[in-house]
Amino acid sequence: MKKWVISKLDKDNAKRIAAEFNIHILPAMLIDIMGFEDDEEIAEFLSEDFDFSDPFLVTDMDKAVIRITKAVQSFERICVYGDYDADGVTSTALLYSYLVSIGANVMYYIPSRENEGYGLNNNAVDVLKEQGVSLIITVDNGISACEQIDYASSLGIQTVVTDHHTPPAQLPNAIAVVNPHREDDISPFKHFSGVGIVFKLCMAMDDDGLNIDELLDKFSDIAAIGTVGDVVSLSGENRSLVKAGLRKINNGDRIGIAALKQSAGYAEKELSAGNVAFTLVPRINAGGRLGLSQKSVKLLLSEDSDEAREIAEELSEDNRNRQEIEQEILKQVEQKLDNDEYIKYRKIIVVAGEGWHQGVIGIAAARIKDKYGKPTIIISYDGENAKGSARSIEGFAMCDGVAYCKELLTVFGGHPMAAGMSLPTANIDLFREKINEYADSLNKPILPILNIACKLNPSVITVEMAESLEILEPYGSGNPTPVFGIYNLTLNGIIPLKGGKHLRLLFSRNNANIEALYFNMPIEKFPYINGDTVNLAVTLDVNTYNNVKKVSLLIKDMGFSSQDNEKQMLSSIFYDSLMSGMPVTLAMKEQLTVNREDCAAVYRYLRANKGFAFTADILQYRIGNDNINVGKLMVILKAMTELNLITMKSTVSSLNIQLVENPPKVNILSAPILQKLL
Repeated sequence: MKKWVISKLDKDNAKRIAAEFNIHILPAMLIDIMGFEDDEEIAEFLSEDFDFSDPFLVTDMDKAVIRITKAVQSFERICVYGDYDADGVTSTALLYSYLVSIGANVMYYIPSRENEGYGLNNNAVDVLKEQGVSLIITVDNGISACEQIDYASSLGIQTVVTDHHTPPAQLPNAIAVVNPHREDDISPFKHFSGVGIVFKLCMAMDDDGLNIDELLDKFSDIAAIGTVGDVVSLSGENRSLVKAGLRKINNGDRIGIAALKQSAGYAEKELSAGNVAFTLVPRINAGGRLGLSQKSVKLLLSEDSDEAREIAEELSEDNRNRQEIEQEILKQVEQKLDNDEYIKYRKIIVVAGEGWHQGVIGIAAARIKDKYGKPTIIISYDGENAKGSARSIEGFAMCDGVAYCKELLTVFGGHPMAAGMSLPTANIDLFREKINEYADSLNKPILPILNIACKLNPSVITVEMAESLEILEPYGSGNPTPVFGIYNLTLNGIIPLKGGKHLRLLFSRNNANIEALYFNMPIEKFPYINGDTVNLAVTLDVNTYNNVKKVSLLIKDMGFSSQDNEKQMLSSIFYDSLMSGMPVTLAMKEQLTVNREDCAAVYRYLRANKGFAFTADILQYRIGNDNINVGKLMVILKAMTELNLITMKSTVSSLNIQLVENPPKVNILSAPILQKLL
């Protein structure tokens, strides 16, 4: 269950944009929703040209170019020092490849996630010194490596930093610090990933004979993967990089990327930015998560088809191994949540486990966050030391929550939607309490939100309308795939696909008939029946079969038209607060207190239907009693469980409720949970 939020739309301005730029009204509406300040910005967004600002507007770019050029010309040993994620890998591959092309004496180094951790470290500097390196160029890291850069300097190694992370108050004492987020930076675009900054550096190095089309042809595919992988805003210069990169990726020019597409099952398919995010990026990341990022760099640099194919298969296998590790961690997390309701019902879920793979806990946190609709932190500990990875939902700035707990942490950092931290194992429970204390202090509900671009009338949905959206691609952070709301539909048909793993659903409203696909929705978990009146949240696509084009509606969420999701979620939050041990407040009593008639209504429904096996919001709707919200329903079910009237296994995806045979005669109001409320 999510709160659907419909974007604000100025229909008159949308009509003006459609006429001014000669485009369909639907993308014009979405452009209005994006909130561009003027027509010049809209024209830039819609342009097929690739527009890049002067790279020398980035502070210290001139210093970086002078020092690197000197090193190239004197054949000094240069090391490109990268990072183990997709952005760091592509940054490393791009800059290394560029420097090789201009005759540099260059090597690359990526630290081990498991053994060295993120960023520059002194042991690595020692290794580079032994290999004769006199210049380190950091990519996608380095902005906080003050101590390590000073150490390198003491050994006679100079450093150029290129990074996109938020600079600390004290910048490192490097020859150049190239980062558009510096306070003294005047460059117009700030939202680059690490590989975007590297591309700007290559532009600057190539300045005398700069041919931007040639540079894009050589490197935009690598830059696009890193930009998409780091989930930075796909606006401005990032949009140009990814647009150009997707063309190159789909042309199959780079042997390594073509091999990776093939191993992912996309050899003959055209990739979108979304496809890149879910197929290529995880495979490139997999090597780093399991400790061997060099394989990913080697793949991107490979000029041998057999070698590329072999590495691509290895990375795909690494990705499968990563998925298995992830599933095992998720299984253990779920067990911990089932066994400790106190943790499950808190506003911020914090779960810790011994020896969980640190390269995978971030993905696990994202999965739990999506499933429970709550900000989630997964912590792995080994002996006295622990590391955590956090993922958040809209409305809770994780970086602020983590910073509130700074006295319990040894290292921390991040942004509103994700963060990382290190802490003593002994502080894990204190950290859970502290970050939930912060969430409670905000005094506002933290609800999972689904942003709806606008409502659509099912009678006007056409192939032309769906195809008109292509001008808005590539989609990604800052320009998400638009989700549309279609309201008050009658469900008329439920057709299982692929052995019941997916569904094709038939709907009608007035004289309009539509069908939609619901992927990864097994028939046995689908809670709706023919005749239900529902709202759909969908994306639009065009499917071509036997040369016939057809609109494809893909369901992202679904709910009863008459059910107030926000009201039900708020009542559920009060129930969570009660179960987590918070003091009973007047508001909690008002939302959760029930009477015998309420309890009887629930029991009658369960008895008539021989139990129940879907979610609480579905049960609340089916009971049909306006006095019983989801929070009250959960209180009643908990009371019935306490008094041995029912058995209930509660998960996010279902309530598995069975009635007890020959139940005892009880006073329902004597249940401990009801006594606590009273």
